[in-house]
Amino acid sequence: MPEKKCDVVVIGSGPAGLAAAIAAKERGAEDVLIIERGEELGGILIQCIHTGFGLEIFQEDLTGPEYAQRFIDRVEGLGVETMLGTMVLDITPARRLYAIQWGRLLEIEARAIVLAMGCRERSRGALAIPGTRPAGIYTAGTAQRFIEIEGYMPGERFAILGSGDIGMIMARRLVFEGARVERMVEVLPYVGGLVRNYVQCLVDYDIPLQLQHTVIDVKGRDRVEAVVSAQVDDNFQPIPGSEETIPCDTLLLSVGLIPENELSKKAGVELDPLTGGPYVDETMQTNVPGIFAAGNVVHVYDLADWVTEAGYLAGRHAGEYAIHQRRGSERKLRVIAGDNVHHVLPHVLDPLSLERGPQELQLRVQWPVEAPVWVNVEANGKLVKRKTERYVRPSEMIRIKLPPEDHGKIVGAKELSVRVEEKS
Repeated sequence: MPEKKCDVVVIGSGPAGLAAAIAAKERGAEDVLIIERGEELGGILIQCIHTGFGLEIFQEDLTGPEYAQRFIDRVEGLGVETMLGTMVLDITPARRLYAIQWGRLLEIEARAIVLAMGCRERSRGALAIPGTRPAGIYTAGTAQRFIEIEGYMPGERFAILGSGDIGMIMARRLVFEGARVERMVEVLPYVGGLVRNYVQCLVDYDIPLQLQHTVIDVKGRDRVEAVVSAQVDDNFQPIPGSEETIPCDTLLLSVGLIPENELSKKAGVELDPLTGGPYVDETMQTNVPGIFAAGNVVHVYDLADWVTEAGYLAGRHAGEYAIHQRRGSERKLRVIAGDNVHHVLPHVLDPLSLERGPQELQLRVQWPVEAPVWVNVEANGKLVKRKTERYVRPSEMIRIKLPPEDHGKIVGAKELSVRVEEKS
């Protein structure tokens, strides 16, 4: 017999997990449990001391810890149970969880589960950067934790590979701490993070950025002494003769995020190879009944506010599932990516869901278009919804809502497709 039975178990206490627990509780689920492997609630938010959180949900400019505390207070006020310092080891398709807390193995049975484990950074091993293996190579998020939580400065002279948002934010933070950021290099011909971070973190602080460049070698025996960068061609291959040695004692990596889905696979959840996250329907339910997913574990979001919204959505439906144990409708439309769309969520959509309210599609483009575009949603080739964007970039997620009045346009269709085209 399991040691504990819950209506809803949420794995992870970042913005998605906190919101999911709140929504499940408010939807009527009585026994809601958050399992967090760290020693504090809040996930990655507690080390993000910069502002930019809460602009959409609270119309306030908050730091990460301030933003997290708003939801932690609500979780505590609602009586949501929490388990800190607890690592989930396994999940079965029957919604049994096995976790370890202070050396004690726990077995927990849930009527519904929300996966909210977030994402992790790509490491040097994933990039296969040649060179020696000295100290002084960190992911940007690790350096952020060292500085903001541990009070440790990881270096004095930095090179940064990749222009993701965490990397750009850390470039500015390092300057605040008196360090010198020698260079940021990005293999793509455009910035990998949000333009606002490029302006506020790099341009405003005169931090040099080289596009279409990468690191091809690391110098140093005990500690990084320099990195070698080179320009790349259209096939991302280094161009001979373009090499440059950049003296530094630390290399930070900001080269992308990967949804954390080892537990999802153990539970039998099917993953999308394009996003690395689960296939989900409009309720954020995976292919395994009663197991939902939310936030960066599904696909990587731009804003914590949007992660919170995804958590609310998954939590509401997880709460309803826990109470009623009803499976969703089998009448699902496939939602597929069309021209210049990398991926689109949800992967399937119940046409009848539009009768309950608007349904949002989320997508990223494959390549940037620095001109006005149409974002078209089509059912069997016929236009259902059209939205204009001033530009589109792979680093910026696009959201488009289908209103209830569009229900009649998709009834009987076999699939929805989303495509992006430049306005003529």
